[in-house]
Amino acid sequence: MKKIIQRSAIVGIMLVFVGMTACSQKRMPLVPLVLEGEVKSQATTLTEQGTQAYQAKQFEEAKRYFEQAVVAEPTSGQAHYNYALALNALGDSEVARQHFIEAADLAPGDKVIWDSPALSPYGNPENKNKAKLQPHTPRRSSFGGGMPSGGGF
Repeated sequence: MKKIIQRSAIVGIMLVFVGMTACSQKRMPLVPLVLEGEVKSQATTLTEQGTQAYQAKQFEEAKRYFEQAVVAEPTSGQAHYNYALALNALGDSEVARQHFIEAADLAPGDKVIWDSPALSPYGNPENKNKAKLQPHTPRRSSFGGGMPSGGGF
């Protein structure tokens, strides 16, 4: 009986260790993406400059470069994603949200964009046009008060 308890304790400790290890995996860092496909060299250059500024934590400068890259390549999901990263770093979360969702729409097969921790706070981009659920508002019970006054049995 004592051996069974010891084995159970060891197995329990191992399960806790495995669970802690699995839960403590760090998310991938947020890094700008390289533009894919046939893109204008101007957009590629702007993206490289924006990436350098972003990595140097010069987010306002990165935002300007990435915004110009979006203008040069408006159908590039990666360009919108990079612009959204800079906006998000500057605290402009509403505009960042729009560009994260646009990035996901323009790059439906890009797992980096779709699985990005930057996009996850904004939910599933496929649900962007669905009505938002209204918060639950408690209402008074009509129990006992549902009959008009003066009415009776």
